[in-house]
Amino acid sequence: MSQPPETASARRAAPAWLQPLLVRLGTARIEDFTQLRTPEHGGRESAVLVLLGEGETGPDVLVLQRAATLRNHAGQPAFPGGAADPEDADAAATALREANEEVGLDVSSVTLLTELPRLWIPVSDFVVTPVLAWWHAPHPVHPREPAEVAHVARLPIAELVDPENRVRVRHSSGWIGPAFSVRGMLVWGFTAGVLSVLLDMGGWSRPWPRNRVIELPPTGATPAPSAGTDDVDESAVR
Repeated sequence: MSQPPETASARRAAPAWLQPLLVRLGTARIEDFTQLRTPEHGGRESAVLVLLGEGETGPDVLVLQRAATLRNHAGQPAFPGGAADPEDADAAATALREANEEVGLDVSSVTLLTELPRLWIPVSDFVVTPVLAWWHAPHPVHPREPAEVAHVARLPIAELVDPENRVRVRHSSGWIGPAFSVRGMLVWGFTAGVLSVLLDMGGWSRPWPRNRVIELPPTGATPAPSAGTDDVDESAVR
């Protein structure tokens, strides 16, 4: 797995509760995150920032909610991020630039930790690199472009792993994947898939009823398969 050059020193700067996740990610493979093989060529390069911090309620992760008026993924919670620009030096630069543009993140408040495997989203033909980072100096963030971002939230890890907040969702296409119902947000698709794997790798997950499946509301958003927990409802695709 490719990693930012400052990974070793950054790991030493990260808090103790993050260390088990960083150790596990050192041996992570793409198969840990997805059943889909990332193509060697093609696909639009992009990156997202998986920003872990620590607030009043303990460890948390930063997410935003897309505006309901967007053409793609309207209303969906997501990690800050987007497509790479030609001037971006690498995936980390893309993720940090997008987070600054979307929610006003001060990039100097972030310590880069490592990059996860590049994940292919066939629906949009994006190849996404999740960039894991430690928010060593948290500060207020907010939607900078309300036409694109409706809401920004720091979701506590304790609430994400609460069995009462975990479900699986079924899309009309037959796709089934993990989801989190936290603080009025239903986190699903690519974002939930990555979160689910990271929570397992960090040793934070708690047993939860995987037979709890709900139907996705008709938002018009197409699911972006990710993580080995994705499945297909055969009865829906016959």
